[in-house]
Amino acid sequence: MRQAFAPLQLKITLSEAVAAALAAGVAICLGLPIWSMFLGWNAYFTRGTGLKSGLVNFGCVVIGLSVGMLAQYVFSSLSEHPGLAEQMASVFAVTWVVLSLRFLPKFNNVPGFFLGLIAFFASRLAPGWPALTELGGAALLGTAAGFATSAAQARWLGGAATPIAASEPTRPREQAAA
Repeated sequence: MRQAFAPLQLKITLSEAVAAALAAGVAICLGLPIWSMFLGWNAYFTRGTGLKSGLVNFGCVVIGLSVGMLAQYVFSSLSEHPGLAEQMASVFAVTWVVLSLRFLPKFNNVPGFFLGLIAFFASRLAPGWPALTELGGAALLGTAAGFATSAAQARWLGGAATPIAASEPTRPREQAAA
């Protein structure tokens, strides 16, 4: 029988909560949006974990941010107050570009691209370097927090590469060996 709140699971959950609080504190001190930090954390887990996968996932978020900024810049220069047809055309174009990026050899994480788009459009920042550094910095902070919690979990689970799901608690090593 599985124990939902075994000491190991509580230790992992506590470390994740501490990491979230620390990352939020760093974000506040740096003037970065906490919600964007959590988008970066989420992006870390979209396709594989580990340093290399985490950096690729983060890179896809930055690509998504860049595509969103470019689209905002282009479409706002075409029309100051876009109507229904212009907005639909812009969504079509952006979605087409983002979904086409899935064919890139390494940086092809579609959820990461869309998280970058979401971060940019939700921020309502003007396109440019300040927006990219603010949102990208927050996403990088979230990616680092995701990596830290994943690494801690792997260490406590004896090298397991995949983080445990909340609905699938693992058994202590003694029970697993029996």
